[in-house]
Amino acid sequence: MKLKEILDKTTAFFKDKKIETARLDAELLLAHGLKLERIQLYLKFDQPMKDDELVILRELVRRRASGEPVAYILGYRDFFKYRFEVSPAVLIPRPETEHIIEEVLSWNSDKEASLGFMDLGCGSGCIGLTLLKEYPQAKLLAVDLSEKALEVASKNAEALGVADRVKFLHADAAQEDVLMSTYMGFVGKNKVDALVSNPPYIAHQDNQVEENVKKFEPNSALYADDNGLALLKSWSRIYGNHLSPSGLMLMEMGMSQGAAMKEHFNSLKIFNEINVVKDLASHDRVIRGVTHG
Repeated sequence: MKLKEILDKTTAFFKDKKIETARLDAELLLAHGLKLERIQLYLKFDQPMKDDELVILRELVRRRASGEPVAYILGYRDFFKYRFEVSPAVLIPRPETEHIIEEVLSWNSDKEASLGFMDLGCGSGCIGLTLLKEYPQAKLLAVDLSEKALEVASKNAEALGVADRVKFLHADAAQEDVLMSTYMGFVGKNKVDALVSNPPYIAHQDNQVEENVKKFEPNSALYADDNGLALLKSWSRIYGNHLSPSGLMLMEMGMSQGAAMKEHFNSLKIFNEINVVKDLASHDRVIRGVTHG
């Protein structure tokens, strides 16, 4: 059986399984299994498949057909301009989270600024570590309650060459004194220039969450009390007072949480600017606040 035939059959099989990105997933998995770049598949369409290669490919296809996300099968996901290792210990980075990066870049265009970042619930590290790549003089405190998530993030920091500029802290983000003393000790500042976070923000009763997200991704990184708003509100309340003058707070949120979070940010009385950043589908995605200068 030749490569093109395997690719076509896999694509058809995925379509039967109602996988929306059937062709893309098939290409990614075949390229991964054969240790090729995707573009190389098209140069080897007439190449016969060996039995041992077919065994590997069948297992990859079986895993995808069961609903397992492609990123977990491949072991990585590209985010912004960089590649991040992922595992079931961390949420898979999503394109809409890149709005946080874009907002930071818009807020401070000086790439040589010695900024101090804090990333709450850092997971794979995709947000905070991307910011370190974009700002080569910056330092970061990255916090997560999951030791396994921090292991993944630490590997990503090493792979990206920024490990010397990040401090990983295994802690509950509600431990204000612990976080701030660690931040001040590592970053060398007593104020946070920009706080970023993609916290758990899904309501426990939300029935619109995809089955495979619930099945494969870490529930502790998905759900929060108070209709999903609990950590968004408590973390912003705690750390808003630790922001620098004209400091920035960016938190990803659910598509219907913009009004509630804008009202909450207003109630904190620390922000000069407050706005809801929409994603490409025009859904509420990030709450943004800039403190008084």
